[in-house]
Amino acid sequence: MLSQESFALYAQWSLIATVGFALLALVAFRLGWGFRFRLVGVTGFMGVLTFGLFALSLTPLTRVSIPGAARYTLVYDTGAQQTVIAVAPEITPEELTATLEQAASDLFSSGRLGRNGNQLLIRARTLIHPEAGLSEPVFLGQATRSLTDRSDPQMRIQVFPEAFDRLPKA
Repeated sequence: MLSQESFALYAQWSLIATVGFALLALVAFRLGWGFRFRLVGVTGFMGVLTFGLFALSLTPLTRVSIPGAARYTLVYDTGAQQTVIAVAPEITPEELTATLEQAASDLFSSGRLGRNGNQLLIRARTLIHPEAGLSEPVFLGQATRSLTDRSDPQMRIQVFPEAFDRLPKA
């Protein structure tokens, strides 16, 4: 993953290229070259690219990796206060705890809407097949975290042991 320092270096080089294209566009206008308007477009594009790289050099791009977390798939997300993730039926309670912690970190966004509160609810479910042709969702646990605080010290993770009893045994 690229670091802030890398983006700052790319922004510097992009700024040099932008200034170079701007000077070349001025020379093209002075000499009446036929592709002078194309150089104006290239200069504008390079300006936007430079600004974007500069903005990325200011914003930290960090992703927390929780040890022991299993893979999950985002099944449902309101964009506000509720999400549902799907996990494999072979997951253990310890892996589920780490996975819910990972999902809580991954799904945090300051742009989520908090209408009736400021808590994000993340529910973990899996599918079981009690008989042929029948699928049943089983909710294994949930995490509740703050919508406003990225490092929420009061995040609650609940694992439902009775749901694990319904899972098929290996």
